[in-house]
Amino acid sequence: MPLLQISNKATEKNEEFKEKYNAMLNRFSKEFLDTFCLSNGTIDWYKLVEINSGLR
Repeated sequence: MPLLQISNKATEKNEEFKEKYNAMLNRFSKEFLDTFCLSNGTIDWYKLVEINSGLR
């Protein structure tokens, strides 16, 4: 396989990885916002600390 073909495959795989990575990051961000943020977008620190400390 010529070097150029390997380079093109690596570029394609890198783009595919970036798309999947960004999609997962968006899902995690949405879940965090839905679970631990108030309607104005600020973090509900009481809720975050409560779940992080095992009180819930």
